[in-house]
Amino acid sequence: MCRALGLAEPERVRLITLVSEAGSSLLGAAGLSAEFAFRLSAPGPDRLEVRFGWAEEREPSAEIMAASRRLLDLCAHDRHRLVLGQNLPGPRSAEDLSARVQEELAALRGTDMSEELRNQNRELLAALEEARAQQEELQRLNQELEETNTGVMALYKELSNELEETNRGVVALYADLEDRSRQLRLASAAKTRFWANVSHELRSPVNAVIALAQLLLAADADPLTGEQHRQVSLIASSGNTLLALVEELLDTAKAESGRLEPQLVETDLRTVLYQLRGTLSTAAGEGVELDIEDVPFPGRFTTDEVMLTRILRNVLSNGLKFTAAGSVRLTIRGEERADGLWAVFTVTDTGVGIPEDQLDRVFEEFYQVRGAHQRGRSGTGLGLPYARRLSELLGGRLTLTSRVGSGTRVVIELPADPPAQGRPGTLGEGPLLRSVVIIDDDPDFVRTLGPVLDKLAEHTTEVTDSSQALRMIRTTMPDAVLVDLAMPAPDGYQVLQQIAAVPALSQVPVLVLTSTDQDTLDRSRLTRARAVLSKTHLTPERLAAALDVVRPDREPRPSPGADTGADTGTETDTGIA
Repeated sequence: MCRALGLAEPERVRLITLVSEAGSSLLGAAGLSAEFAFRLSAPGPDRLEVRFGWAEEREPSAEIMAASRRLLDLCAHDRHRLVLGQNLPGPRSAEDLSARVQEELAALRGTDMSEELRNQNRELLAALEEARAQQEELQRLNQELEETNTGVMALYKELSNELEETNRGVVALYADLEDRSRQLRLASAAKTRFWANVSHELRSPVNAVIALAQLLLAADADPLTGEQHRQVSLIASSGNTLLALVEELLDTAKAESGRLEPQLVETDLRTVLYQLRGTLSTAAGEGVELDIEDVPFPGRFTTDEVMLTRILRNVLSNGLKFTAAGSVRLTIRGEERADGLWAVFTVTDTGVGIPEDQLDRVFEEFYQVRGAHQRGRSGTGLGLPYARRLSELLGGRLTLTSRVGSGTRVVIELPADPPAQGRPGTLGEGPLLRSVVIIDDDPDFVRTLGPVLDKLAEHTTEVTDSSQALRMIRTTMPDAVLVDLAMPAPDGYQVLQQIAAVPALSQVPVLVLTSTDQDTLDRSRLTRARAVLSKTHLTPERLAAALDVVRPDREPRPSPGADTGADTGTETDTGIA
């Protein structure tokens, strides 16, 4: 029947063996019967089933039941019934199965049962031989696997040792790199401090030289001879050049430390270009034409005017310096982009050009291209790095292309309306304040700041002796006080303390003006100050913004001479640090 139904030899041997063992264990039971059937089940596979039944209380052996459940597809049992089954391969019709079984059984009529038993034994031996061969193959594979595992474990151990050694080297290298990185950071910080300190120390005397030269050249000054006028003009020009270099050094140091912030105002590009044309026209050598396009910009343009001027001046100066014949040309155009209107400044020259392998290095600070670029041309190597850094601070970018012998092309792209952060307020018509007191022991700085304060306030009181500061403030009751920090005793910190001790002065806004690096200030002693501003590039707009645009029509202050309390006290101010 198993052969007729197409069962494979392993399944056939399992079913025949277990059915024979089950029948032997039940032999002799009252009413014992055995029924062979094949069952066609639509939801599941077709199956050959052998169904035993008996009348008395009797159980097949536990070993047969356990083996049947493990080796056959079906083993069902209750007190008087046992069903063993094996799934049949492939779906077939009931008629086909019946015909095949009937044909097989008809061939068995008259067959010697001992011969059939010998056939079954031969099949069983063949199955056992096959199982033994499979077991030997399995043992061989297990041995190979064990040998492979041994090799893998040895390789793993070797790789683990190498990895551990590599990790130790990496940790040591990382520690060395960290140490070197710390040293580089310290060196960079020291370099930045050096630049800032040197620039700060140079700026004051240079400002004094320029101011004195301007006084000598003023229309209302004593007349000078032609030679004297030429020499003083040379002093003023050299002083302005030196001041520009000092400002570049200081701004570069500030930019590296993240303290340089643009002051955004609406800018008249034609005025900027006019100033550049006047400043750089004398720098063009014989046979070199400076062409600065004078085309109105198509819309409002907001930027830091000082930074923009320095960017364009540096790029144009570079072009003039390295162009022996031909032209240096600046063009401007507006370009609408997805994020708004942009201004695109393009500077082209017909100079010596830059080798391709040097295009990236020209943006390294203090680096200068060797060869023809150095012959008879002075410079610090800060121009292009400084211009690119300022372009990025203004929210734009600077790119450069060049070929040796064919000139250089520099493109500066800036947003026409950058975010309003850091943008100072506007003054409007006329001064905003009635009076301002400025306390500073540097008369040259006070004189230089005079025109700025004239646009901010109707009246300015200058105090160069800080010991008289509190008396002058209480006498004039100004709308604002500007105070320097670095002064002979009492210094700016002490003046702030004196002002904070007078209750009647609690509403007077105080601004600190300083040329000292703001990172070195003692902020805990500046709580009385509304803001701390650098002395560089002070404008009426910056002062007005720091003072929150205090207008003269606000609540009246106590009149001069009114009782303002004692010179000392314990009440402190609630001003903004």
